Amino acid sequence: MLLSAKRGNLDVKRFSELGSRHPKWVIGLSVGLVGLAFALAALPSVWPQRFSMLHGIQVDADPQNMLAVDKPDRVFHGESRTEFELYDQIALGVIHDSHPQGVFNANTLANVLELTRYAQEIEGVVAGKVIAPSTIDDIQQAGLGAVSFDWLMPRAPINDEKALSIRDQLLDLPLMRGSVVDEAGMSLLLYIPLVSKDQSHRVSSLLLEKAASLPATGEEYHITGLPVANDTFGVQMFVQMAISAPMAMILIFVLMWLFFKRISLILSPMIVAIFSVILTMAALIVTGNTVHIMSSMIPIFIMPIAVLDAVHILSEFYDLYPKYNDRRATLKAVMESLWRPMLFTSLTTTIGFGSLALAPIPPIQVFGVFVALGVLLAWLFTMILIPAYICLLPQTVLEGYGYQSGADNSGQSHADKGSNAFGLFTQRYRRQIIGGALLLAAISAVGISKIVINDNPVKWFEPDHRIRIADSILNERFSGTYPAYLVFDAKEDDAFKDPENLLLLERLQTHLESHPNVGKTASINQLVKTVYRELLGGNEDNYRIPGSSRAVAQTILTFESSHRPDDLWSFVTPDFRKANIFLQLKSGDNLEMISVVEAANQFIEDNRMNDDFDANWFGLTYINVVWQEQMVSGMLGALLSSFFIVFILMALLFRSVYWGLLSMIPLSMTIGLIYGIIGLVGKDY
Repeated sequence: MLLSAKRGNLDVKRFSELGSRHPKWVIGLSVGLVGLAFALAALPSVWPQRFSMLHGIQVDADPQNMLAVDKPDRVFHGESRTEFELYDQIALGVIHDSHPQGVFNANTLANVLELTRYAQEIEGVVAGKVIAPSTIDDIQQAGLGAVSFDWLMPRAPINDEKALSIRDQLLDLPLMRGSVVDEAGMSLLLYIPLVSKDQSHRVSSLLLEKAASLPATGEEYHITGLPVANDTFGVQMFVQMAISAPMAMILIFVLMWLFFKRISLILSPMIVAIFSVILTMAALIVTGNTVHIMSSMIPIFIMPIAVLDAVHILSEFYDLYPKYNDRRATLKAVMESLWRPMLFTSLTTTIGFGSLALAPIPPIQVFGVFVALGVLLAWLFTMILIPAYICLLPQTVLEGYGYQSGADNSGQSHADKGSNAFGLFTQRYRRQIIGGALLLAAISAVGISKIVINDNPVKWFEPDHRIRIADSILNERFSGTYPAYLVFDAKEDDAFKDPENLLLLERLQTHLESHPNVGKTASINQLVKTVYRELLGGNEDNYRIPGSSRAVAQTILTFESSHRPDDLWSFVTPDFRKANIFLQLKSGDNLEMISVVEAANQFIEDNRMNDDFDANWFGLTYINVVWQEQMVSGMLGALLSSFFIVFILMALLFRSVYWGLLSMIPLSMTIGLIYGIIGLVGKDY
């Protein structure tokens, strides 16, 4: 081990005696250290320029950052978003079921126009990419071989009849039908692109505030989308941690008061917990690590762990103080008895959390490393600060303190009697207990086999949350609010002016749209076919891919004279070497996304598309699958490695492989039962 038993006993005893011999110095230095750490973390701007390497607090609520920056899927996602000029979007739905024309009445469309213009002025919104009736080009036939592009709704309609004509024009645009206007022609879905997804919560809040201030005409406004779900969850997570951490402290305080009945004594473990949390979070912030969703939970993990050793000390002190009636002598006896179990329980806990550094998810690594640091700090403070605190207490506080106040004529405390009775019970019914444990293990194994690995950030919220409600309503009416993108690289320029390649994409789109989770797909095909239809007179029979590359090029050239020519580059690259298929999914569940990927892969394989194209996925819905899969595999690896390390540690501690294995049974049973329950109750993992 780290030390021989004899030398280890001597060293730890001397270390622990620092607090009882120099209590004022220990407490003063501890308070100073914690105060300095807090100042370094919370107030970096007040320090001189030479301390500019100090980092202030940086908050990050983006689940995408669960992936390492050099992870290929994340790199491709970022590069493709830039290449195709795509942005994360807020989906803003407008519903008006009480009006016979739905939202397509003059009053509601006037509100929609005002809300759209307001959205375009919000900082963080990409104004030129907003998709709404007032920003859409109406593509109309202007004589044989000519097409006109006019804004669909440059101003609010003057009456309900004009509002209906706007609806009809929207329904006549294949790219908009099902996406912006529902198939029934009753509702609208606006798309608000953002410079950065971490603006989602702020922008969506501003949009809802603006909607509430509009003239009351009966419509409802709903906002959803993965960026909103991710950012809102991050904001609310930090709020919940700010509430939960103090609540946890209060609960621990109440429980300890029930055990020890002396507020002056139980303050010491609370101080240890607070100091450990402050130093740990300060170290995290000062070293430049962002406070992610995972790291926001560090305090609530450290606090209960931090008081454990202190509870052991106070409990042993409670039992021994009447015997010695001297604080230093009692503390010396307590530390001689407890140093070994406290050291090894702290080490095993540290190893357990530290093993998360092996996970391939950066925020998980940060979480594990700093919880491990917090556990070690808690042990350090417990060993020196608790004795120092007890030695500074007035002698009157300890009058009548000890097990005798809770003992009967046998001289045993109620706790001791309960422990002895429990021990006798386990001896008497050992076979039944082992049989019950084996039965629980079998049940757990069944439950584990039923675990389903699945996730959807929108479902992180309660069913009655506005984001969940909006998600349900809008995905029922429209083609879907979950985006995914499939990119094909033909490896040669102008490949996607070739009608054969476009027809192959069209067949793939038709195949994907037969999937129950795919509401709609869009590609360069819809633009080409719409313009081609109007060039040939507007007859629906001409809504098709032209028969030659030259004719395709003509439709593209015609579209480039529209008000929004840059929309073309969301579907193809300027060299027409790469094409992007945009999928609207009705569910963001990982299992659904995986099913869509499998359906696409099967078509690609069956049609030998891999011979001519490289195909790759990107988009938030797909990235969620990637980081969740990596998290599950990474956490499993971390769990197995920490399990093995703890077993080795226990075997060395007991100097026996047999006793090491025996000591792992409670841990194994607990882990197995927890995961078994997850599977049995049908909770997605």
